[in-house]
Amino acid sequence: MTTLRDSILTHLKYALGKDAGHASLYDWRTALSLAVRDRIVDPWFASTRATYEGHEKRVYYLSMEFLIGRLLEDNMVNLGLVDEAREAFESLGLPLEQIIMDEPDAALGNGGLGRLAACFMESLATLGCPAYGYGIRYEHGLFRQRFEGGRQVEEPEDWLIQPNPWEFLRPEAVFEIGFGGEVAHTGDRAVWRPSESVIAEAHDTPIAGWQGRWGNTLRLWGAKPTQLFDLDRFNRGDYAAAAEPEALARTISRVLYPDDTTEEGKALRLKQEYFFTAASLRDLLRRFDSEYDDLRILPQKVAIQLNDTHPAIAGPELVRLLVDERAMSFEDAMETAQGCLSYTNHTLLPEALERWSEGLMTHLLPRHMQIIERIDQAHARQYPARSVTVLEHGEVKMGELSFIMAHKVNGVSALHTDLMKDTVFRDLHALHPDRIVNQTNGVTPRRWLLSCNPRLSDLITSAIGPDWVGDAERLAELEPHVSDAAFLDKYASAKRANKVDLSVWIRDALDISVDPDAMFDVQIKRIHEYKRQHLNILEAIAHWQEIRDNPNANWTPRVKIFGGKAAPGYVFAKEIIHLINSVAATINDDPVTSKYLKVVFAPNYNVTLAERLIPAADLSEQISTAGKEASGTGNMKFALNGALTVGTLDGANVEIRDHVGADNFFMFGMTAEEVFERREVPHHAAQAVASDPRLARALATLRDGTFAKDDASRFAGIAGNVSGADYFLVSSDFTDYWRAQREVDAAYRKAPHWMHMAALNTARSGWFSSDRTIRGYMADIWGAEVAAPLRRIAAE
Repeated sequence: MTTLRDSILTHLKYALGKDAGHASLYDWRTALSLAVRDRIVDPWFASTRATYEGHEKRVYYLSMEFLIGRLLEDNMVNLGLVDEAREAFESLGLPLEQIIMDEPDAALGNGGLGRLAACFMESLATLGCPAYGYGIRYEHGLFRQRFEGGRQVEEPEDWLIQPNPWEFLRPEAVFEIGFGGEVAHTGDRAVWRPSESVIAEAHDTPIAGWQGRWGNTLRLWGAKPTQLFDLDRFNRGDYAAAAEPEALARTISRVLYPDDTTEEGKALRLKQEYFFTAASLRDLLRRFDSEYDDLRILPQKVAIQLNDTHPAIAGPELVRLLVDERAMSFEDAMETAQGCLSYTNHTLLPEALERWSEGLMTHLLPRHMQIIERIDQAHARQYPARSVTVLEHGEVKMGELSFIMAHKVNGVSALHTDLMKDTVFRDLHALHPDRIVNQTNGVTPRRWLLSCNPRLSDLITSAIGPDWVGDAERLAELEPHVSDAAFLDKYASAKRANKVDLSVWIRDALDISVDPDAMFDVQIKRIHEYKRQHLNILEAIAHWQEIRDNPNANWTPRVKIFGGKAAPGYVFAKEIIHLINSVAATINDDPVTSKYLKVVFAPNYNVTLAERLIPAADLSEQISTAGKEASGTGNMKFALNGALTVGTLDGANVEIRDHVGADNFFMFGMTAEEVFERREVPHHAAQAVASDPRLARALATLRDGTFAKDDASRFAGIAGNVSGADYFLVSSDFTDYWRAQREVDAAYRKAPHWMHMAALNTARSGWFSSDRTIRGYMADIWGAEVAAPLRRIAAE
């Protein structure tokens, strides 16, 4: 077999047209990526052949986001090529780490939803479950975040400015996707005649599982015009108009989550959702048709998972394809679609369950509006006493539509699933008591421990062997070692080395000096009121004030680290970012307190930044209002890497605390039930502020210009919210949060005991592997099996 070094040099010469003496960092990175991709292709092809030969059921995972991050190191780790690559580049006089870091993050997601999808794709391949991921190939993704005067500034992401070496263009896999127009009826048959259309073009990225035993496909759709260029307009001198068809088509796959505060933004969002869903359904039906000729067995061979409500239009679209293009009766089509579809709910926030106006739906997707009405009517006939509808007050409720059109609906943590039954889907659950199931989220240990934290993973492997990588629950075998002082010393050394690395990066990238012996207290997630970054920074302000009052006390040095983006149209969230940066500027320059407390906000949070921060974290901030976070996956990554959690009993925090032990988790705040009760108390926030002088004093700084010398009222809106309506109960949870943080301080000062708790978090977090989650989906929702070749390997 050709060595990796030879393959790199071959690609450098023949794919990139360079020799070793003139190659840039980009050239070397691309040549290495192509060489690694070559090693993926054979198992990828073999997996496809085995799926066809075994007539295996396929899983189709539809998601608006796939936050895959950098793939080079991920693929080398899964294929066992890291050492060979390092040796190859050492012989060429180049550092492998520099080449790995040259790769841009694929800007295909925003937060937990997209990262979960990426973890699931890796676990599906690791387990050998035949699957496709379907999404959009965003040219610019979400946005690149920078700060100007402490405020978030959004810039276009440019990850595709260089060719993506991992993808294969599939020009033969194209579908024309229509919008608008009218519906004509001929007898019982409806014919939709769209008034505009675009071409969906497939780009395939192979996803290799652990040890390269199986490969699945991430198929992303790019939008192209049906008419590339208007030559007549160009020849008449109307050059901009000549290129208009291409520009309008590409808009669909240009940006993730365009601002939908305008009608144009809403229309673009709905177009995006239909575009990728429709292309994906036609693609999977084409694949089904190549093997079978009986549509009645579609649910036996096809499982379609809707990752949140973004692909909810899949229900009406699949019915349309079966009825209008395959001549199936409406009743049979609806039953067939329900047999294929399942839906993952990710939110208990009613405003986050998508709703589209009937007017917009009728304008953009007139045939689908008719089908949605028939679905709603069919459900009403089946359940005449129902109190819930899909259509209400001139809106189409996509959460209810997803529920009705799915045979299974799952929550993503035990608490979230229970709350779904009691809140957002209470009435539908009463009608369909067996439909809701739980599948607690997980993360892949290959990326989120083995790859991102090599010091800790090497220590684990030296203690218990390498089998934990493919079976994370074997991390439990670490428990006997946690009582060994020598093991804990090595564990502490690995953590400190990671913190030194992060300290150097913070100094070099952000020009802030931090002490690696201080506690690294990290909150990284998208900025939202329910995630309560403002609770965190208010506690930091109160803590700063206490240190200033008594600077000679026995304070525990702490570095508070934030990361996350706010949606461009979410004004309050952007003000939280501005506040954090303004507080950081003041606190970090305070000569009295800076040796005890610093605040860092790392810009442009993405997968690569998470891989830098999580291994160095001592404390994981999981402080959402109880009952609002569906699950979280960052909480799992932190625990796996030995960060202790300070958190509410929300989402998967409940299960993390159960697994790692209550003594190794700093709990605070109200329960979900207590949250509901507290909101009914008149003036609850004012009462909380009045009863806690620390909170009142911290809020006063937001009104008196302490952190905004040029505009004393700049952050008065945040103060008014927290002391007024305070829907997310920041004030009511502040006092207990303060208590928990002082317990954290005391525990951190007891270094050996802290490391013991941290190591127990690692040993007891193996259950939170996405491999375990995917096994649950396969058994409880999809009815899918491990492919025959891997079943034979397991049997042997």
